[in-house]
Amino acid sequence: MQFLLNLSRLKKQLIAGMVDAICLPLTFAVAIWARYDTLDARLLHVYFWLFFAVPLVSIPIFIRIGLYRAVIRYIDQKIISVVVLGVSLSVFSLAFISVMIRLSELSRAVFAIYWAGAILYVGASRLIARAYIVGIDRNDNAVRVAIYGAGAAGVQLATALRSSNDHVCVAFVDDNENLQGSSIAGIKVLSLPQLEKIIPQQDIKEIFLAMPAISKARQKHILDLLEPLKLRIKVTPSISSLLNGELRVQDIRDVEIDDLLGRDTVTPDATLMASCIVGKRVLVTGAGGSIGSELCRQILKLEPAQLVLFDMNEYGLYAIEHELNLARNERKPLLHTPERQSTELIPLLGSVTDSKRLKQIFATYQIDTVYHAAAYKHVPLVEHNPIEGIRNNVFGTLCVAQAAVDAKVQRFVLISTDKAVRPTNVMGASKRLAELILQAFAQRQNFTRFTMVRFGNVLGSSGSVVPLFKKQIMRGGPITLTHPDITRYFMTIPEAAQLVLQAGAMGEGGDVFVLDMGEPVRIIDLARRMVHLCGLEVKSPATPDGTIEIQHVGLRPGEKLFEELLIGDNVASTNHPLIMRAQESEIPWEQLSTMLQQLEAACTNFDYLTLRELLQSLVKEYQPQCGIEDLLWLAQNKAADRLISVADEGQTAQAQQTP
Repeated sequence: MQFLLNLSRLKKQLIAGMVDAICLPLTFAVAIWARYDTLDARLLHVYFWLFFAVPLVSIPIFIRIGLYRAVIRYIDQKIISVVVLGVSLSVFSLAFISVMIRLSELSRAVFAIYWAGAILYVGASRLIARAYIVGIDRNDNAVRVAIYGAGAAGVQLATALRSSNDHVCVAFVDDNENLQGSSIAGIKVLSLPQLEKIIPQQDIKEIFLAMPAISKARQKHILDLLEPLKLRIKVTPSISSLLNGELRVQDIRDVEIDDLLGRDTVTPDATLMASCIVGKRVLVTGAGGSIGSELCRQILKLEPAQLVLFDMNEYGLYAIEHELNLARNERKPLLHTPERQSTELIPLLGSVTDSKRLKQIFATYQIDTVYHAAAYKHVPLVEHNPIEGIRNNVFGTLCVAQAAVDAKVQRFVLISTDKAVRPTNVMGASKRLAELILQAFAQRQNFTRFTMVRFGNVLGSSGSVVPLFKKQIMRGGPITLTHPDITRYFMTIPEAAQLVLQAGAMGEGGDVFVLDMGEPVRIIDLARRMVHLCGLEVKSPATPDGTIEIQHVGLRPGEKLFEELLIGDNVASTNHPLIMRAQESEIPWEQLSTMLQQLEAACTNFDYLTLRELLQSLVKEYQPQCGIEDLLWLAQNKAADRLISVADEGQTAQAQQTP
C-alpha cells in the first residue's frame, strides 16, 4: 500500500480510473441481477453492449466534473454531491442512448438500481480509501482535542484538523441541546458535563473554541466555564478568515488576556478620529514606546500629511519607522487623491528635555497636532532615579508644551496614567505635575488646546505583568507576584490608542479625560487563569501536584495595591460611552512657574529632600511610600542619577547634530 501512496498524482488517477472501469460494469451486472433475480444468457445478450458503454460514458463524465482531481486524503462529505452529479449524468446518458437506438427490452428499474448502486460504490470507495490512508498516516502522538462549537466554524475546523498529523478531534461540545447527542462529520456532539467525564478516558489535552462571531462578554463566559477543566484552550481566528475559507490549524491561537477581560470594544467615531489628523502634520513623542508606536499605527491609517516620529531610543525609533514604511507601501490609501500625497514619515532622534531641539523641529515641520507619549513609566526605576524621572516626565513635558505654544500648534494631547491619581511614587507624582503644567498652559493662552488622557495598564506593554507571567509559565514557574491583593485596570493597546485619538479631538482646553477601563482585575486571579488556560495547575497546599507555583515577593518601591482613575467625584460623561471628563484642581501659572524653578534647582543640586518637599507641595495628594531613609540612601548614592544624566547629555548632543 505504501508503494501506491508514493506514486505520482497522474499514476494514482489512472489507477482510480481503471478500478472504476472494472467495478462499474460489475455494479451494473448486480443491478440486472437485483431486477430479475437471475443473470442468464438471454439477459446478458440484451444488456451486453451496456457493459462496455458504462465505463466509456461514466469515466469521461467523472473526469470532466473533477472527481479524479480530488485528493483522497483530504476529501470530506462534499464529495457526495460530486458523486451524485457524476453518476446521475452517466445514467441519464446511458438511458438516452438506449432510447435513441430503440432498445425496448431494457427495464427502467435496472437503471434506477444501477444509479443507487453506482453512487454507493463510487462514494464508499473514496471514503474507505481516505479512512485507510488517514489510518496509515495517523500519528499516535497526536494531541487529542475537543472543539467547543458545533456550528459552521466548528465543522470547518474539524475538517482542517483532519489534514493535520499533530491534532485529532475526538468530540464536539455545544450548549445547544438540539445538537447534543448528534454526530457531525463522524464526531459526536456532547454537553459540557459529558465532556468533563470523557476527558480522562479519551486523554483530551486541548479544547478549541470555534465561535469567532460571539461577543467578548459571551466568550469570557465560555472561558469561565472551561477553565475548571484544566485543558489548554485555544481560539479560532476572526470570522472573516473563516468566511474566506482560509482557516488553517496554525492560525488557531492561544487565549490572550484581552479574551479574559470580556471587553466589547466600541466602534471608533470616524469624525473624532480624523479631525486632528487627516491632512495635518502630526508629531508623536516617545514614538518607539508601547503606546507611542500604536498611536503612530493608528495615525498612519488616517493619512496625515506628515508624521514626525520623535524618540531618544534609536532602536525603538528605527523599528517603528521600518514597520510604518512597510505598512504605508502595502496599504491602499483610504483618502488618497492626486492633491493629497501619501504620508511623509520623518524619524527624529532627540530628548524631550532638549528645548532648542524641540523648537527647531516645531519651526521646521510646522506641526499641527502633538501626541506626547514620551515618559519614564516604570515605578521602581523612577523611584530609584527620581531626578531623571522628574526631568523627563515634568520638564520634558514643559519643554514640549512651550515649544508647541511658541509654534502655534493647534492640539496637544498628553498621555497620562492612573498612577497620577493620589500617587504614592515619584512616577505618578511627576505625571500629575505634568497634567498641572498643561492645565496652567491652557489658562494662559487660547490658541493651543491642551488635553490630557488618563488610563491604566495596557496589555502587552514593556514591563507589563502579562508577558512576564507568560515567560515564567513557559519556564515552568514560579510566577512572582508582589502581593496577593494587588489589583489593576487593563485595556488593550489598540483600544487605548483609538480612545486617545478620539478624546484628543474632544478637548476644549485644559481637559482631563478618563477612559473607562471596566472593572479592576486581581493580579493573582489573572495569574491563576493564565496557568489554567495553559492546561496546567497552580501548586498550592490544596493542589500539591500542581506544576506552577505562585510566590509573593512583596510590593516594590512606590507600588500601590490598587490604582484609581479619578482624584475626586467630579466627573461628567461625554458623547463617547468610554470617555469621561474629570474636573480637578489646578495651579495658576504664576505660582506653578516659581515652584518649577525651585524644583529644577533641586534636581540640578541632587537635593532629594527638597525635591520631595516640592513634589508634595505641588501635588497635594502625593503620599510617598518610600521613607526618609530611602532618600538619605539616594543622597549618599547619587551615582545612578548622575550616570543617567551624563548619558542623556550625550544623547542630546547627538540629537542636536541630527539634520
